[in-house]
Amino acid sequence: MADDSNSFIKSAIGSYAAVGDSFTEGVGDPGPGDTFVGWADRLAVLLSDQQEEHSFRYANLAVRGRLLDQIVEEQVPRAKELGPDLVSFCAGGNDILRPGSDPDDVAQRYEAAVAELCSSVGTVLLCTGFDTRGVPVLRHLRGKIATYTAHVRSIADRYDCPVLDLWSLRSVQDRRAWSDDRLHLSADGHTRVALRAAQVLGFEVPADPDQAWPDEEQRSAADVRRDNVHWAREYLVPWIGRRLRGESSGDNVEPKRPDLLPL
Repeated sequence: MADDSNSFIKSAIGSYAAVGDSFTEGVGDPGPGDTFVGWADRLAVLLSDQQEEHSFRYANLAVRGRLLDQIVEEQVPRAKELGPDLVSFCAGGNDILRPGSDPDDVAQRYEAAVAELCSSVGTVLLCTGFDTRGVPVLRHLRGKIATYTAHVRSIADRYDCPVLDLWSLRSVQDRRAWSDDRLHLSADGHTRVALRAAQVLGFEVPADPDQAWPDEEQRSAADVRRDNVHWAREYLVPWIGRRLRGESSGDNVEPKRPDLLPL
């Protein structure tokens, strides 16, 4: 059976490749220029701290908007070619958000990719979905996401993979864990996920990813309504429009770190 905190030799993680979509690319966590940082980059830093200086190598193959089959076609072969000690595989979320998608079918294709990765790399870290009960628009998809999450945990059991369980990470239920678009994590949210990922891999971390957020002033109902109207105009309508037109935020976007390079 898989355990969230796997028992492999931590010192063996000398290289890491991140595979996935906008979550793993780091959207919502701005970096230099037009780039993003994100939890995977932050996890890579934590892992590199355990190795001799400049000996740790890291690649981030993730591209925003990618569906599972695109990730399997474009990124999984590259991850196998690179052959790192660790691969994080977070995929399928965009498929689940699509109307009419079947989480059972997505999970079947996801498992085939996990089997392929596990035959080629040292350790594969899997990611569950978030609990979206407090997320506008996405809360009605909570049942589908829960079903997919259950599949991911079962797949992890079958292939003895460590699990980054985002569903149980209570701290990301706070709105401050999310960026203005309410679809991607904020810098603080990505940081908490990186800390939890390091914990899952068996490392000591400098802070508790589930520690309570500082108290904040209560917002009035008028402020909440104003924020919701702004969000719908700036983010929800364009998001729906892209889906109706068959467009992706990742069109013409390349992986930000396609090679295993020293940090």
